[in-house]
Amino acid sequence: MKLTERQRRHLRGLAHPLKPVILIGNAGMTDGVVAETARALHDHELIKVRWAGADREARDSGLETLATRTGSTLVTRIGHVAVLYKPRPDLPRIVLPAQE
Repeated sequence: MKLTERQRRHLRGLAHPLKPVILIGNAGMTDGVVAETARALHDHELIKVRWAGADREARDSGLETLATRTGSTLVTRIGHVAVLYKPRPDLPRIVLPAQE
């Protein structure tokens, strides 16, 4: 899903008070992490993921892979925390601003 800058800004504002629901540690991205992330995205649509214990390049590529495997969009990444978004097709809760 391609997001405009206005939509990204809106999602970042919604994600600001959220706590990370997915914590990725030294084991890295496993099938269990991917499954739990997909479940959390289905339940919440917008989640924070915290990736600890990896260098910057590994973290960036891992987060891109996680977004691809879950069918979500990487909204932003700051340090060890990333925000992922995937709208529910049956019951969307988050209404994005119209694309310009």
